[in-house]
Amino acid sequence: MKSTMRAWEITKHGGTDVLEFVERPIPEPGPGQVRIRAVRGALNHLDLWVRRGIPGVKYPLPMIPVSDVAGVVDKLGEGCVNLKEGQRVTLLPGSSCGNCVACNSGDDPMCRKYGIRGESFDGGAAEYIVAPSAEVFPIPDHLSWDIAAAFGLTFLTAYRMVNTRGQVKPSDWVLVHAAGSGVSIAAIQFALLAGSRVIATAGSPEKIEKAAIFGLEKIINYKESDFAVEVREITGKRGVDLIIDHVGKDTFPGNINSLARGGRLVICGTTSGPIVETNLAMVFFKGLSILGSTMGSRYEYAQCLDLVSRGLVKPIVDRVYKFDEYPKAQEYLESRMAFGKVLIEIS
Repeated sequence: MKSTMRAWEITKHGGTDVLEFVERPIPEPGPGQVRIRAVRGALNHLDLWVRRGIPGVKYPLPMIPVSDVAGVVDKLGEGCVNLKEGQRVTLLPGSSCGNCVACNSGDDPMCRKYGIRGESFDGGAAEYIVAPSAEVFPIPDHLSWDIAAAFGLTFLTAYRMVNTRGQVKPSDWVLVHAAGSGVSIAAIQFALLAGSRVIATAGSPEKIEKAAIFGLEKIINYKESDFAVEVREITGKRGVDLIIDHVGKDTFPGNINSLARGGRLVICGTTSGPIVETNLAMVFFKGLSILGSTMGSRYEYAQCLDLVSRGLVKPIVDRVYKFDEYPKAQEYLESRMAFGKVLIEIS
């Protein structure tokens, strides 16, 4: 076996020109670890943020990007008894200490040492990756490599937002912003699976047309109308019970106006900016809940994998690039033209 592997590295912040295709030593699994030969990887907007850099945030560069990866178990470290070589697997996109109160209670993302692959430590844009066996999940033979790689971070995030934090119910009206994103595509499906009525927003006729496949109550073009006004009209002026949002500043005022009494706003990101102003009187008079949500636990990941494997929910794959085209894949994702996931074919 060769001693080196191909990998993409971020060595400094900037445009896609800072991405370097390098040779690295093939990692050896330690006790309790598994080495995976990567077959597919999936991009997330997190890849763009890490590459560009965020003021005040220090990333451990150089670093291999990509949080989501699916592949084949290549080698087992000492003490690994729950997996076998040659097994098809997918990899939990986050990692925690496994021993603290949060981890032992099944709330991994609240662990003080929680980190995300490709952000806190090396990710999956490499031919081989090593991970703790507890973070490696076998996948059924019928699940394609594309789907196995595509659901990870976005479906895990959406599951926690809709089910764990949002406590979705069959009687709920649900509003999901930015229907073309991976998290939103997952959130729409989880809300529909729960039996709720779903409204979505999108920013172009093309994305509205593509989102129509889900059979939503209404898809609002947020660039052409005030989504809060439309939401009130669609729901008979009552508003929605749950809002799933990763936009932030641009949608926050409309979200407060769109919520029904006792409504919940669940936020996992702030792509338009993190600083907002609001009328707190509306928050307490209407009994609103504003909830943050980050990633998800091993248990929630297992639930996502089960639902995806059974075909009850499914990621949408927009485009697959060759491994050496990773910068092009980032540029396409950055263009905001994608509807669904952008993948790389690693092996």
